[in-house]
Amino acid sequence: MTNLIILALLRDRPMHGYEIQQTIQMSRMDEWANLLSGSIYYALNKMEQDGLVRTEAEERTGARLRKIYAITEKGEELFHQLVRESLTLPPHSVKSDFGLGLNWIEAIPREEALELLRQNLSQAEMTLDNWRRGKEIKGQYGLSPFVLASFDNAIAILEQDISYLNRLIHLLQQ
Repeated sequence: MTNLIILALLRDRPMHGYEIQQTIQMSRMDEWANLLSGSIYYALNKMEQDGLVRTEAEERTGARLRKIYAITEKGEELFHQLVRESLTLPPHSVKSDFGLGLNWIEAIPREEALELLRQNLSQAEMTLDNWRRGKEIKGQYGLSPFVLASFDNAIAILEQDISYLNRLIHLLQQ
């Protein structure tokens, strides 16, 4: 996933690693893409070694030397391959560490389990609020129908998770 995101951003224009990191954070892509900021620099170095990106320029900022990366033809080919592969993946996985732990919820004290589920519920509600605000803010600049569908899907999943957590809390309270 990291390679796909970096290559996609470099298709727009050459950038240095920090700029890529800032773009990802400002767009909040890191919230839904399972991307660690430290992995960006590692990926850039590896992609450069593999001929997927090249150093287009270097700029000095104080004592630092920043490489400005550009996508290569080989990188463009990999980008298209990664897009194709991503479109064959399930939109939402039913594999869940939460579901696994739920099998043994009765092994911990009921009040502790309730508190943990309430914390999870609170986090899910905040995340849902962030996604709704993000959709509204980004919608002001125009969203493609595909991005809009992604926002709507994420919001529906979060609403379903909230309903599920409320149901579990209700079951524990009985």
